[in-house]
Amino acid sequence: MYSTDRGIEEFEERRAQEDFTVVVLADKMRIFVDLHPEFENAIDRFATWLARDDDDDDLDD
Repeated sequence: MYSTDRGIEEFEERRAQEDFTVVVLADKMRIFVDLHPEFENAIDRFATWLARDDDDDDLDD
């Protein structure tokens, strides 16, 4: 397990029963970047990956 998996596991455990929209997730990501601008590039890359996740071409990268 990677150390980052702990946060993912906590997120899954705490929020597994919740339903939320992509709009809500995008808003949370914007708030996070506003509070932690040093992670702007990582969040932007993650959002781009999520947006293109169904593209077969991106799975090879």
